[in-house]
Amino acid sequence: MSSSSPTSLPVDLQPGKPPILRVEATGDAVRWAAEHRNALRAFVAEHGSLLVRGLGLRDATETGAVFGQLGSLMAEREAFAPRHRYADGVYSASKWPPNQPMCMHHELSYALEFPCVMLFACLIPPADGGAIPVADSPTVLRGLPTELIERFERMGWLLIRNYNNEVGASIAEAFGTDDRRAVESYCRANAIKFEWRPDGALRTWQRRSAVVHHPLTGQRCWFNQAAFLNEWTMDPEVREYLVDIYGEDGLPFTTRFGDGDAIGADVVQAINEAYEAKTAREPWQGGDLMLVDNVRTAHARERFEGQREVLVAMADALQLADCSPTIEVTAS
Repeated sequence: MSSSSPTSLPVDLQPGKPPILRVEATGDAVRWAAEHRNALRAFVAEHGSLLVRGLGLRDATETGAVFGQLGSLMAEREAFAPRHRYADGVYSASKWPPNQPMCMHHELSYALEFPCVMLFACLIPPADGGAIPVADSPTVLRGLPTELIERFERMGWLLIRNYNNEVGASIAEAFGTDDRRAVESYCRANAIKFEWRPDGALRTWQRRSAVVHHPLTGQRCWFNQAAFLNEWTMDPEVREYLVDIYGEDGLPFTTRFGDGDAIGADVVQAINEAYEAKTAREPWQGGDLMLVDNVRTAHARERFEGQREVLVAMADALQLADCSPTIEVTAS
């Protein structure tokens, strides 16, 4: 069905799909984005996401200009996977194996500063798969076991990372530099405990809230990457391979409860099942634009086949302190 929202956008709302706005290609997507910015952002604030179809985005230059009309673009820090940088604040999708899904998460939920809005554009759709599904975070939160929510609210979640040059983002890719003093300064300023290993590798720990309140609506949101970056979300063969190479304590990333207790496979499964029950998805078409409220809405990336070119921008920086975190920020 079609819905007439307060923004007067003729958006198609269907169960199991993100809201879709179909527009006539004007030949000037940048101007269209500027003219409709307020309506688009108001809709996303109300509904959590919006897929705009018909703009006909063709290249990185045009797409970056559209992104710039829709929000104040951020430079990424603490990336968990490498990206190609097209321009300031305009990136490729994370370089992640096409045959491995990226599970539901909120971008940079382990950082003290993260984007309010995620912007995606599909220049080349894959032959199969590769969509960006979304899930409403307050609804997901209500679908989780009460005792699990209470534990995460009390303890938060802990992200442990081991940086290397083979898996995930390198030190330079994550911090914008490989200078030790600069990395240490960043970690101290951002409540990240760190340790240099004898071989020069870096290990970090950071404890964050798993539940926050949306800064505009006040809604309680399940906001973390506790399941996505956990070792039990990995394909079993991939996990076994990484453990063989790096050991149990040397995995590129894993997560725990905030008190250091292990998050078991059963907990990861429960979280991912809660996401799946509330997931909306729509296959990409070339030229599509998607806006996602990063606090209200989790996003993922499905497996895909064939070439796929999706551009990404992170916009309108938010501070964790402005989202009513449930625990005090600490490094571990």
